[in-house]
Amino acid sequence: MHRLFVALRPPDDIRDPLIDTMEGVEGARWQMDEQLHLTLRFVGEVDGAQGEDLADALSQVRAPAFDLAIRGVGTFAKKGRTTALWAGIEPSEPLNILQRRVERACQRAGLEPVTRKFVPHITLARTNASTGPIGGWLAAHGRIALPVWPVDRFWLYESRLDLGGAHYEPVVSFALTT
Repeated sequence: MHRLFVALRPPDDIRDPLIDTMEGVEGARWQMDEQLHLTLRFVGEVDGAQGEDLADALSQVRAPAFDLAIRGVGTFAKKGRTTALWAGIEPSEPLNILQRRVERACQRAGLEPVTRKFVPHITLARTNASTGPIGGWLAAHGRIALPVWPVDRFWLYESRLDLGGAHYEPVVSFALTT
């Protein structure tokens, strides 16, 4: 079985300033550089045959290259408790179009539709009940605005879980049209 997801990978000059924000919240589990990505579609566990069907369907996605930019930070919460800190993405219609086409490709490969609203973000930290206050971090980084970066491809990743956490390995990339 393979645990897969489809994502965009920001370049070094975007990841470096994000890494610089990763401090100041006691007990937060900050992401490693290799984990910084923007998820277009979480796939989950699939067998080898369905993984190949998915890669084939994704290879047929056609969308233009575009630019993205980080704007602000935020949190996700479940039952009133913060579960993640993230960097936001400036609204982008080309990103939304790509995400919808990736979702359709996933369905063509036999995956169930995702019903949750697409909220483009890059997760910076995971949090839990033992995590310290986050207000200072949100105030310090709330106005983050990084330069645009060109998006010319998207990736199918495999997530491997071990005692050290999740490790993300790029499986195959798919070029956007320029």
